[in-house]
Amino acid sequence: MGGGGHCKSVIEAAESAGCEILGILDLPEFIGAKILGYEVLGSDTDVAKYADKAEFVVTLGFIKNPALRIKLHGNIINQGGKLATIIASTSHVSNHAEIGEGTVVLHQATVNAGAKIGKGVIINTAANIEHDVVVGDYTHISTGVMVNGDCKVGANTFIGSRSVLANGVKVCDNCAVGAGSIVIKDITESGTYVGCPVRKL
Repeated sequence: MGGGGHCKSVIEAAESAGCEILGILDLPEFIGAKILGYEVLGSDTDVAKYADKAEFVVTLGFIKNPALRIKLHGNIINQGGKLATIIASTSHVSNHAEIGEGTVVLHQATVNAGAKIGKGVIINTAANIEHDVVVGDYTHISTGVMVNGDCKVGANTFIGSRSVLANGVKVCDNCAVGAGSIVIKDITESGTYVGCPVRKL
C-alpha cells in the first residue's frame, strides 16, 4: 500500500524472498499505472476486495512523522486485512530475533540475536541492529544505521542514514535523529536531534 520510491525497495525485497505480488494500492488517480511491472489495482479503501487473496504491507516511507503509515496499518486491519512481514533474501535476521507484523527488513540489513523489532517498522538497506536491541512500533531505522547492542529505540522514531547509536543508549518515542549523527547518551525528550554527538534543535 503506497506507490512511491519506498514501494520499489519493498517490491525488490519481496521478490527476493519469493513472495508473489498481487498488485499495489495507491491514490485513486494512479489506478491502472504500473510500478516495476505491478499494477495499481485500487486505493486504500479497497483492502476488503483482496483480503481473502493476499496479505498487505504498507510501502509508504517515513515522511516527517509516521502518522500516515500508522493510519494505513489501521485501515488494513479495520477492513479485514492481514499484515505481511517482508525480509529480503540478502538480509540476515537471527533465528533468535523477534520481528513484528507489517515490518520490512531490506537488503543487506542485519538483525542479530535477542533483538526485538516492533510492528510496522522499516529496517532499511544495510542497517545493523545488534544483539538485544529493542525497536518500537512504526520506527524507521534508515540506510546504513548502526544500532549497537542493548540499545532501545522508542516508537514512532526516525534514525537517519549512517547514524550510530552507542552501546546501551536509549532513544525515547517520537524522535528524529538526523543523518550521520552519533548518539552517545540517552535521549529522554522527544524532538529532533543532529550532530556528533547529537544535540536537540
